[in-house]
Amino acid sequence: MQSCEISADSTDDPLSSGLRRKRQPRIVVIGAGLAGLSAARALLESGFTDVTVLEATDRIGGRVQSVKLGHATFELGATWIHGSHGNPVYHLAEDNGLLEETTDSERSVGRISLYSKNGVAYHLTNNGQRIPKDVVEEFSDLYNEVYNLTQEFFQRGKPVNAESQNSVGVFTRDVVRKRVKADPDDTEAVKRLKLAMIQQYLKVESCESSSHSMDEVSLSEFGEWTEIPGAHHVIPCGFIKIVEILARSIPKSVIQLRKAVKCIHWNQSVSKEIERVADHNSDLPEENRGSNVFVECEDCEFIPADHVIVTVSLGVLKKRHESLFHPRLPEDKVMAIEKLGINTTDKIFLEFEEPFWSSECNSIQFVWEDEAESESLTYPEELWYKKICSFDVLYPPERYGHVLSGWICGEEALIMEKCDDETVAETCTEMLRKFTGNPNIPKPRRILRSSWGSNPYFRGSYSYTQVGSSGADVEKLAKPLPYAESSKTPPMQVMFSGEATHRKYYSTTHGAVLSGQREAARLIEMYQDLLQ
Repeated sequence: MQSCEISADSTDDPLSSGLRRKRQPRIVVIGAGLAGLSAARALLESGFTDVTVLEATDRIGGRVQSVKLGHATFELGATWIHGSHGNPVYHLAEDNGLLEETTDSERSVGRISLYSKNGVAYHLTNNGQRIPKDVVEEFSDLYNEVYNLTQEFFQRGKPVNAESQNSVGVFTRDVVRKRVKADPDDTEAVKRLKLAMIQQYLKVESCESSSHSMDEVSLSEFGEWTEIPGAHHVIPCGFIKIVEILARSIPKSVIQLRKAVKCIHWNQSVSKEIERVADHNSDLPEENRGSNVFVECEDCEFIPADHVIVTVSLGVLKKRHESLFHPRLPEDKVMAIEKLGINTTDKIFLEFEEPFWSSECNSIQFVWEDEAESESLTYPEELWYKKICSFDVLYPPERYGHVLSGWICGEEALIMEKCDDETVAETCTEMLRKFTGNPNIPKPRRILRSSWGSNPYFRGSYSYTQVGSSGADVEKLAKPLPYAESSKTPPMQVMFSGEATHRKYYSTTHGAVLSGQREAARLIEMYQDLLQ
């Protein structure tokens, strides 16, 4: 049986007396993703010297994961820098020359960003027919008009009627359907195609929001998410370069990989296990026994700290908040964790020997004609593939080869993650044959896919405001513990960071970076006299 030990690297007094003696506080950052690295970097650059970053996996980056295959780099996680003006991720990339290789053809198109602005999206039906371009354009204009209406409920304070159930999906489906059916110029056949396209567009939107269905996304809060002005960019050499830039100024000794955290004992609540170990450890400094926080790791080490910055995903908090914190979190923070949403958006990369798509095609969109009157976007387990909304053509082929990037989200993404590569490749190939009407499409020579939902250290891709939640819940999630401020209770023992804690920029890489900087700023302000 593995013995537990309490780290005794520091022999300083606990925070209460440490503030009087002007000692350096011990700061532990949990997670080496963008938020954690941003926090650690800001703290070290401001003069803090006792900073430790604990990362459960064997790599840094969190939900940034660039995989190099041959000469190309594929992004299993974060891919785009959304906006440029004031975006810290954009400025890191620009200042370090990471955007120099980006061509004019690489920019976002619509809310799901594609790799190319050239060519057109092919909307294909399960009967192997391409929907005429003019029909697609007419429907797209209508859908975007209704999408803009969904923004107004928050931005203009419009009341939400009961029929919409405060759901983006329910509202959008209802309004678009009524307008399609009321159009006197369309034939019944065209109307049916447009009605089927509603579900396809909502699947795309679900992948963008990382929700199981847009029915679960709050209509009244949808418009609070804020888009940073300016163009969108990809990083040809890999988004992981942003991670490496953030880590560059952090000494390697600061970051501990494969160091999973079991429990955060805060508010001077030393567990019986810690006391038992302390009683049998004559080398343990007396002052460590009174530390405000102990971080208990899975390898049984207990690390004393004055402040802990928690950057784990909302998915991990949902799954583990009861066991991850001792004492348990306050009820209002637990409610915020439970009310806010996070789900899985996965990518499926298929590499082919030769392209079977035309040179003008920049994406293949799957429209199921039998879904024209569907209400739900939940499928039986054996039909998980019906949730794949599209495949984007990676551009330029000189860099990526002949590769398609598929999108799937929600519970069906979790089912996909359980399948082996052979099954997923075969299923995707059959779908492509069915929708293109080309039975001779070969199987891909290589497949690469993400698995964010089943990974125990992520449990989802990124967050959204679920029906019943609001930006106020994001603020509650971000609020440091303990809440009460008094001379007897050391403040900001447990702090929270990560994309889900940013009210305007949740779900984004810049939201993660800014949230890490925000928590570092709290401590920098608190210790400004010590740091001068």
